[in-house]
Amino acid sequence: MARKIVRLTLDHLAEVDAPCRSCAFWEVDPVRRARLDREAVAGEKEAWISEVLREWGSCGRVALVDGVVRGFAIYAPAAYVPGADTFPTSPVSGDAVVLTTVWIDPVATGAGLGRMLVQGMARDLITRGGIRAVEAFASTGRASGHCLIPAEFLGSVGFRTHRPHPATPRMRMELRSALTWRDEVEAAIERLVGVVRPQGSPEPAHRHERS
Repeated sequence: MARKIVRLTLDHLAEVDAPCRSCAFWEVDPVRRARLDREAVAGEKEAWISEVLREWGSCGRVALVDGVVRGFAIYAPAAYVPGADTFPTSPVSGDAVVLTTVWIDPVATGAGLGRMLVQGMARDLITRGGIRAVEAFASTGRASGHCLIPAEFLGSVGFRTHRPHPATPRMRMELRSALTWRDEVEAAIERLVGVVRPQGSPEPAHRHERS
């Protein structure tokens, strides 16, 4: 099974059959959203992604399994996410972007794709510079809809509660911590390789580049 994390494009979105595909809760303000039908909502979602890609850059990551879309994550600065203003735990901190959605195809749950998507997002944001953290409005199970991300999942991939709420806490992941964790893991792997390589064995002729 070949797993790969790539940048989100409109072509990827068109392949997804998920509730988040036809939901513009995050992308459109409540007044305007109330006047949209289902077909118009899908169009608004695509228009939003096009705008963010053009003005800010990559705003998502996609998980491919054997070339098939099995999950995606969408994120952007708060200025592009009017839906974030509707939560009691808003606003988002000025030094953070908003992770709005993480969706995994039910047939691929348990394969670690959610963690891979979050790590791919962190690597993207770290390389841009000037962004200190990612924040998300989580669901504790007392709220439904809006493609909210479960608080349990966010906690398992490095987020911590930043502003508590019984239904929709705002959680935060520091990119500096994500970078440190990544470096420590890679260093540990290098040490492990050095331990298990037989003494006197030659170094590999080449190494794969890091993604």
